[in-house]
Amino acid sequence: MSSKTANWIIGAGVVLMFVGLCFFSALLSDHPEPDMLEFGACQFSLGALVIAAGIYAKARTIQFAIAAGEPRKESSPSNQRVRGGCDLCGTEAPAVQCKVHQLHLCGNCLAQHYDVRSCAYVPTTRTANKTGRNAAAHARGA
Repeated sequence: MSSKTANWIIGAGVVLMFVGLCFFSALLSDHPEPDMLEFGACQFSLGALVIAAGIYAKARTIQFAIAAGEPRKESSPSNQRVRGGCDLCGTEAPAVQCKVHQLHLCGNCLAQHYDVRSCAYVPTTRTANKTGRNAAAHARGA
């Protein structure tokens, strides 16, 4: 069963629960119908059961995909390269620029690259994204 099928099952359960809720309006009339109330409660319960089955099916689909070793569709943030990021590792936003080697470096790579005799460091002008610009300005004390 695919994940999309599980989504459809969950959607059908939501519709069943909504229909069950619609039957509760029978209580608000001048002559309440106890049979309609019971039918609405059963419909609502069936919808909840169908939603639970859909969630279970979706969880099992994910378990089988992980057991088979299939790659996930979305990549984790730690594996993504940051656009405009560090020139050495490419995973983090740069903090400083080495003027001698013309490298933008993050904090981790700066520790490996640091040489007080030959390198001159200035705050970088490169940002990874809009929030990176704010973070860089905050780091400079602006």
